[in-house]
Amino acid sequence: MQPDDHIMKGPGERRVAEAAERIVAEGRPRLHRTWTSLVATSLLGGIDVGVGIMALLFVRQETGSELLAGLAFSVGLIALLLGHSELFTEGFLVPVVTVVAGAATWLDLLRMWAVVLVMNLVGGWVFTWLVMQAFPRLHETAATSGAHFVDGGYTLSTFCLTVLGGAVITLMTRMHHGTDSMTGKLVASIAAAFVLAGLGLWHSILDSLIAFAGLHAGGTAYGYADWLGWLGWAVLGNIVGGLVLTTALRLVRSSPVLNAEGPAEEAGS
Repeated sequence: MQPDDHIMKGPGERRVAEAAERIVAEGRPRLHRTWTSLVATSLLGGIDVGVGIMALLFVRQETGSELLAGLAFSVGLIALLLGHSELFTEGFLVPVVTVVAGAATWLDLLRMWAVVLVMNLVGGWVFTWLVMQAFPRLHETAATSGAHFVDGGYTLSTFCLTVLGGAVITLMTRMHHGTDSMTGKLVASIAAAFVLAGLGLWHSILDSLIAFAGLHAGGTAYGYADWLGWLGWAVLGNIVGGLVLTTALRLVRSSPVLNAEGPAEEAGS
């Protein structure tokens, strides 16, 4: 994609255009992955987040601090960044912008969302089972933490928590594409983890893994049916936050670039 110079008048416009180029360049191969590659990267995404959950539970048990636990969870988001694995809510900004730019189809997007969501949960379920078997002393913390989300109820307050959770993780993705600096990307991941987990925002994958850890530990007041209802609530709010609060505004900001002929032509070549 080669945006015209007249599109980028003003000091910040070229940076916006360059970020849009990076997004589409990354999104095209992500949306056209083979089934095997998509399943593998999505399973790894669940495992990477699981590493962050393991760190979060340890720090929460040892310190009782939600803020320090949130910082510990940054291990998971850093693993996602450096390992190039796939997280469900990271599939809002980049793939949607890619589809709007004409480099992929909406069917490609739906396939990606479905596979990534399911495989993240499968990978996370297996990893948290291993963690609970390896560290029995985390059982009580895991069960209490999981109940906090699953038994949180379906209220305006909890829905807002899910919306904010989706917005924060998508903002992290937008910050990643706003810089070529790896240091800047790492800072964005750590900051997002602190806000997301440290402040107790609701995230469909992150908090599902905490709920799984509690279920593996046993003795929880909730079961898989309760978790499944909660998951639908969390996914809905995460999508609203990720698409409406962050992705839609990025589309408006980048529309002159995305409407250029380059992406559509490249996708069809």
